[in-house]
Amino acid sequence: MRIALLNWRDLTHPEGGGAERYAQTVSAGLARLGHDVTLFCAAHEGAAPEEQLDGYRIVRRGGRSSVYPQALRALRRDARLHGAHDVVIDTQNGLPFWTPFATPAPVVSLVHHVHREQWPVVFGPLMARVGWFLESRVSPRVYRGRQYVTVSGRSRDELAELGVRAADIRVIHNGTDRPMALGLSRAMRPTLVVLGRLVPHKRVELAVDVLARVRQTLPDAELRIIGDGWWRERVEQHVTEAGMADAVHFLGYVDEVTKHRELSRAWVALAPSAKEGWGLNVVEAASHGVPTIAHHGAGGLSESIVDGRTGILVDDVDGMVEHAVRLLDDAAAREALGARARDHAALHTWESAVVAWDALLTSVARTSVAGRRSDVVEQPEVASA
Repeated sequence: MRIALLNWRDLTHPEGGGAERYAQTVSAGLARLGHDVTLFCAAHEGAAPEEQLDGYRIVRRGGRSSVYPQALRALRRDARLHGAHDVVIDTQNGLPFWTPFATPAPVVSLVHHVHREQWPVVFGPLMARVGWFLESRVSPRVYRGRQYVTVSGRSRDELAELGVRAADIRVIHNGTDRPMALGLSRAMRPTLVVLGRLVPHKRVELAVDVLARVRQTLPDAELRIIGDGWWRERVEQHVTEAGMADAVHFLGYVDEVTKHRELSRAWVALAPSAKEGWGLNVVEAASHGVPTIAHHGAGGLSESIVDGRTGILVDDVDGMVEHAVRLLDDAAAREALGARARDHAALHTWESAVVAWDALLTSVARTSVAGRRSDVVEQPEVASA
């Protein structure tokens, strides 16, 4: 099949994260199965306008907002030059690409999570209301009757609350990479780690607050932050104001080997995010036997973490501090959670995610073709009547 996937960014983008890893890993997997896959996303400094990677093509056009019309223009041009797409995957990151208005191909809407809580965090009151109106009221109408894919049962339930038919929603979880055998031991000091983009809704400042209170009991504890983003300066300012500059280490955007090295050395991971579709950061830490502490009600984190077995879900910062101190101070409890977390992570593979996508897209494309053939057959009867 010819498959187009539209996503806000790619992994080389400074703000790339879990959604981008999902998009590119699925694209590479589908390409290995013999499909012709093109990923349309935003351009950014230092990245080529077009690139061939892992068997699929990346087309970069537009910026933070202009990527939407530019990607649609590139999608139509690609269809003219190389032939019609059999199916289009439209990633909704708050806002979809509105591809049903730009292509006759069947469209699959990929939604990692509903952004109800994030609009007011990132935008002012007016823009937050407009964004939420488009996401919660307009988008479900435009994509009504089309196939949806999301990454957790909680996100599926939230889509259903917005009026999307439950029968139209398929859950395909994130996978996780097989952990690299680096042969490293845990860090000597009690080490907390946060993995993710530095943007407001990730609430990395809460992890800094947790560390400040943990150090009242464990004064040599440290926090290592893996990731980067436009909110970094504010997080750094918060670190300084909290008096934690000597104990918080910003590693920035790192390569895969460095990421896995840091995760393998950590004792406990924190996921203070307000909302996640699934929690790829949780599963990546778990693959190294590192349990994560996160908040109840933060979307798919309640599925990527089995509370009390592979990690801990808390109600507030007080709970995060309490369990961080307990796990950092109790090696046996920490290692028991970590071992179960590793087993849980092994259940979610990228191979199974790609197989599920392949079967779904094949079904969507075949159904579309069958529908068009049915229309052709019925036309003479309608005309003669």
